[in-house]
Amino acid sequence: MTVEAIRSGIDLSHVDPGARPQDDLFGHVNGRWLAEYAIPADRATDGAFRQLFDRAEEQVRDLIIEAGGGGAAPGTDQQRIGDLYASFLDEDAVERRGLQPLLDELAAIDGAADRAALAAALGALQRTGVGGGVALYVDTDSKNSARYLVHLTQSGLGLPDESYFRDEQHAQVLAAYPRHIARMFALVFGGAPESHAVTAARVVALETKMAAAHWDVVKRRDADLTYNLRTFAEVQTQGAGFDWAGWVGALGGTPDAVAEIVVRQPDYLSAFATLWQSEDFEDWKRWARWRVIRARAAWLTDDVVAADFDFYGRLLTGAEQIRDRWKRGVSLVESLMGDAVGKLYVQRHFPPGAKSRIDALVENLQAAYRLSINDLEWMTPPTRERALAKLDKFTAKVGYPSKWRDYSKLVIDRDDLYGNYRRGYAVNHDRELAKLGGPVDRDEWFMTPQTVNAYYNPGMNEIVFPAAILQPPFFDAEADDAANYGGIGAVIGHEIGHGFDDQGAKYDGDGNLVDWWTDDDRTEFASRTRALIEQYEGYT
Repeated sequence: MTVEAIRSGIDLSHVDPGARPQDDLFGHVNGRWLAEYAIPADRATDGAFRQLFDRAEEQVRDLIIEAGGGGAAPGTDQQRIGDLYASFLDEDAVERRGLQPLLDELAAIDGAADRAALAAALGALQRTGVGGGVALYVDTDSKNSARYLVHLTQSGLGLPDESYFRDEQHAQVLAAYPRHIARMFALVFGGAPESHAVTAARVVALETKMAAAHWDVVKRRDADLTYNLRTFAEVQTQGAGFDWAGWVGALGGTPDAVAEIVVRQPDYLSAFATLWQSEDFEDWKRWARWRVIRARAAWLTDDVVAADFDFYGRLLTGAEQIRDRWKRGVSLVESLMGDAVGKLYVQRHFPPGAKSRIDALVENLQAAYRLSINDLEWMTPPTRERALAKLDKFTAKVGYPSKWRDYSKLVIDRDDLYGNYRRGYAVNHDRELAKLGGPVDRDEWFMTPQTVNAYYNPGMNEIVFPAAILQPPFFDAEADDAANYGGIGAVIGHEIGHGFDDQGAKYDGDGNLVDWWTDDDRTEFASRTRALIEQYEGYT
């Protein structure tokens, strides 16, 4: 980077002077980078976000190594962080344990004598990180943001979404899927993959029936369609055939604690329960075994990890090689103890003065939105007044949370990677269930400070910018304002915009799913959105 670039905050080293900006702006700005940069073999795409992620990942690795460097008192977060990471890096210990931890877990499925017992086994497995046919999570009530509710959503597929089971563009992946399942069963249970072909075919056939009832990605993001408030008794009726009480109990809940539930896809719930009763019981056990194997593959022996990557990494994403073990170890620690690592991260890498600079940028971007909303000639005064009221209620969170998560209940054993993951997931799961019946914590963050990203949360009407994204090339406290507006300013504007996009605009300033638009304005908004879509589609 040149001296001029450092002073301005704008990196000109990627510019291709041979491409005139008036002819090809993208090529002018990025041409040299596109010509010279090689995408690393462990990923299929790359860019500024990913390069900043790499930097943050290395910073986090160093913090983790320091935490485990010795001297940390037992029971402290530093000890947990260091030992968790060490348990992943100790390949010899993982190989010595072999597949026994997995086989021990599979025994619960083998021992299930009926569908009720299998439902309970699936609930217990989900508490430790194995997804079942329906997923459960806790979030604010979209129509009463002052309380938490349990949400049920579709799940159960071993491919990214339902389109992989029906769209021709995914035919190659779907054809390879049963072969991969057979290969994994052979690694776990022995024999040649061909000897498990029938099992694999039965699993895929069952998932195909489940996928037929799954909502597609467009329908799933509709805030109105996915809000369906039910009592627990109504869930039992609508999903008759599945032991919901036994499943919830094994998950750590009670029918009283989940007296009201948001069902995101009601017809899927019914379809799943129907399949649960009508499909062969042994097929459900085959499918359940596959769910466990898939969920635990990353914590097992090298041959299992390699086979898992061949399908989910190489075939599905296009990555040529698996990520380095230290990187996967960092991801594990972040997934289970992200806040504890984040506390160390901000102490080392987040300058105190950055927050005030970002706060000023947020205020200025909000002011720009205010001017824009006031200038909309098509928006009527009632809708404009409510839009401005929502904008005024935006909360901006910058850097890191005001309070950190408590990991004192988490037991980490330096010699037990498999068990560490199960216990860590369960602690985080139990923390979520404990929210039910209590006040909504509006100070909670849903990204860690070391995450290179940002988000808008409609249920709290907040925009959140973790510390890790507040560094070059997005933000530099010493750089010219123009560079920061073009970098992090674009991110801030993007996140504010989510509050007024086709789904975010359905929530009011308090985070409630309320229609605050007049009918005419909603129609006009939809019309203008369609026009933009048509314009964009004309470019491709």
